[in-house]
Amino acid sequence: MIYRIVTLVGGIVFVAVLFALLWFFCRKFLERHGVDDQVTDRATILATWTFAGISVGLIFAGVGAFVLGPWAFYRTLRGHNVDISDAAAVWWGLAIVAAAMTITGLGFVAFLYLVGAV
Repeated sequence: MIYRIVTLVGGIVFVAVLFALLWFFCRKFLERHGVDDQVTDRATILATWTFAGISVGLIFAGVGAFVLGPWAFYRTLRGHNVDISDAAAVWWGLAIVAAAMTITGLGFVAFLYLVGAV
């Protein structure tokens, strides 16, 4: 029973880690593309909508996160007046989603291995 509780708490922590990684990558993206005004707030909005896209994508199909996450990133980015082409915005969104999910997934698998659940 204790392993179930530890795994549940670990899962919740890794959801927070996924959002934190998305926020960090979105902030670095905005800084790289010359956004200086309200970078923290803009990164939070961008990460929130990207996270929402990933979440809805995971509900419908596991690979849907890699479609809806970048799409949400692109749609939110259009509202921030960042000077980047549409195609580049989608590819950046895919890269951010893939990087954040890969790091989080590997960390969660390592956590499950450490607690003996795998």
